[in-house]
Formats: sequence, C-alpha cells, structure tokens
Amino acid sequence: MQQERKLNLPAWIIIGMLAGILVGFIFLKIGGTFTTDYLKPFGTIYINLLKFMVVPVVLFSIMSGVISLNDLKKVGSVGIKTFIYYICTTALAVVIGLVVVNCFKGFFPVLDSSVTAGLEYEAAEAPKIMDVIVNIFPDNLLKPMVDTNMLPVIVIAIFFGAGVLAAGEKGKMIANLVESMDEVVMKVLMMIIKLTPIGVFCLMADVVAVNGAKVVGSLALVVGVAYIGYILHLVIVYSLGVKFLAGMSPIRFFKGMAAAMLTAFTTTSSNATLPINIECCNDMGAEPEISSFVLPLGATINMDGTAIYQAVATVFIACCYGIDLTIGQMAMVVVTATLASIGTAGVSGAGMIMLSMVLLQVGLPVEGIAIIAGVDKLFDMGRTTLNITGDATCAMWLSKVERRNKEKLAAKQ
Repeated sequence: MQQERKLNLPAWIIIGMLAGILVGFIFLKIGGTFTTDYLKPFGTIYINLLKFMVVPVVLFSIMSGVISLNDLKKVGSVGIKTFIYYICTTALAVVIGLVVVNCFKGFFPVLDSSVTAGLEYEAAEAPKIMDVIVNIFPDNLLKPMVDTNMLPVIVIAIFFGAGVLAAGEKGKMIANLVESMDEVVMKVLMMIIKLTPIGVFCLMADVVAVNGAKVVGSLALVVGVAYIGYILHLVIVYSLGVKFLAGMSPIRFFKGMAAAMLTAFTTTSSNATLPINIECCNDMGAEPEISSFVLPLGATINMDGTAIYQAVATVFIACCYGIDLTIGQMAMVVVTATLASIGTAGVSGAGMIMLSMVLLQVGLPVEGIAIIAGVDKLFDMGRTTLNITGDATCAMWLSKVERRNKEKLAAKQ
C-alpha cells in the first residue's frame, strides 16, 4: 500500500509565508490595524515560545558539544577556528556592503535641513570595547540567563563543559545528565517548531500590511542596495566557502538550509532560528558535537548581515546629511562594524542599536538612524537570514575538518 505523501516543514513554511504576504496586501489595501491587533500577537507568541528556550538550548547544547569533543585541546582548536572564520567573513561582509553602497550613493537624496533637524532617535549608549570584553565573563551564574545575555551564557557553558572533561571519571555522571537535558530541550523545541508555519503566516501578514506602502517610497533604494549586498555575500562568500572548505555543492547546501533561512527571514531572530538551524545542519551531515558548539556561538557573535546593514546604512545616512565619508572613515566603518556585529545580540532589531556605535565612531549624527527606522524590519529580515546561513557554513566546514581528523586518527591505530 502506497503511503500518502505529506508536505514537509519547509513546504508548510513557504505556504505560510505566501499566505501571509497575500493577507498582508489585502489588509494594506483595506487599511486598519487588524493584522497588528489580531495576527501579530500570535506571531509574537510563537517567537516568545522560541525565545524562552534559547538559554537552555545554548547552555546545554554548548556544554554537550564541548563534552562530546572529549578533549580540552580540541575544544580550544575548534573555538579558535570558529572565531577566526567568523571574523574573516564579517570583515568581508562590511567590505562588500561598502563597495555596493558606494556604487549607488549618487542616487541617495540629500535631505533638506528642515527635515533632518526634526529627526530624533534615542539610541542606547554604545558600550566601550573593553567593557564588552569584561562583561563577557559573568560575576553571577544566574543573572546572564535571566537577562538572556548570551555571551556570558556561552562562557558559562564552555567552562562547565570543560570542567566536566577535566573531572574525568567523576564528571561522567554530570556528562550523562547534560546529554539527557540536551535531548529533552530539543524534544520540547521540536514541539514548538511545528508551529513555525502559523508563526510565519502571522508575522509576514503584519510586516506586509504595515510596511508595504513604505517599500515603494523613498527608502526602497537603500533597502534594495542592502539586499544586493546580502545576495552577493551569499552567492560569493558562502557558496565558495561550502564548495572549497566544506566540499559540498552550494545548491545542496541552500536546499538543506531552506527551512532555517525562511524562519530567520520571518522571525528576524538568530536565536529563535537556532533550533531549526541545528536540525538543518545535522540533516546535511554536520557532526552533532560541532553544530552544537559552533551554531549557538555563531548566533551570538557572527553577524555578517548586520555588518552589511551597518555599512550600507552608514553611507546612506551620511549622504542624507550631505557628508562624503573619507577613506579613513570607511576603514573605521570596517573595523567598528566588525566589532559591533560581534557584540550584537541575536534578537530582532538589535542591529539598529549597534549602528549607533558605528555612526559615533565616524562622526555622523546618531539621530540619522530615525531616517531608516521605519523600514528597519525589512533590513532585519535579510540580515538575519544571512547571519544564520553564515553560521551553518562554518558548521559544515568544521564538520569536514573533524571527520578528516577522525579518519587520520583511525588510520594511525
């Protein structure tokens, strides 16, 4: 008897997204706040369900990943490779963003002084670099988890995972407990992930209904420029990365990442997409101990899309104020945007806060963020998709490296 063919999760997510776009355009024409009042709350519930699992997912998956490596030297080796990879791809992202935006900057308008004078944007104070480094190492075990401050949570997980390995036989009981908790957390997440098509539908409907008219307005060009940067980075850096580093067909990779990329596009949260990203990478053949370590780390410190957004937005804001950035200022954008993107939280809208740091470093008015604040959601959708895809390319590369090391070790024995 032939089994009835069922639609898989990516297919349902696409259906949810297309239905959301259709409903969004309908309510864009009708007007009113129906989508914001009655659909968006269900999307918010879906995101809240994912977010409340972020800390346990990161804590137990990284601890499990560290423990699975079975060797403290290997933990350091994988960690260093991961960090270098993320720094390099982020710096390339900023350069691509600057090249693309400078090709189009002649088309950006110089706003009338009467318009720019009335703009206000109250940005959170950008932290000093040394403060960011100090705050990575927590003075309290529970506070970072309560505040969902992911960098200290990652440090906690790495230290405790390393401690379990260092304890040897006495740490095995804790290792088994961590492995069990990791499995339980993932099962809970799979229950929540099944709600993704509904969450995508509700969120997409509201985004289109609220921002649809603005897309065809004066900000359409800068949004388009950012997406050109996103696509170039995706096609050039990530395709070459998976082809030559991971030894994998880019087409197969992007097909395998479809569910995670669509989820990122609609939720605009790297952390919320993390569970689906881990599942997609494992399905493509990533080593579970590598994906459990690399992907949560990437969701916090690898922000290639955010880096491109910061480069594009900085030049656009400078043009709006009639300011032409020098080569030195462009170089400062590269350095600052790379560091700022590392400190950006993997949650929706965080990139705009870090943009203030970049603007301050190159002497631009922070109030200029108000010019693009209305369409930040549109930037955010693309940049989050790029962010999580970059995390996956690193996981696939390091999985190949790990398999090669295992084969060499087996050959010696």
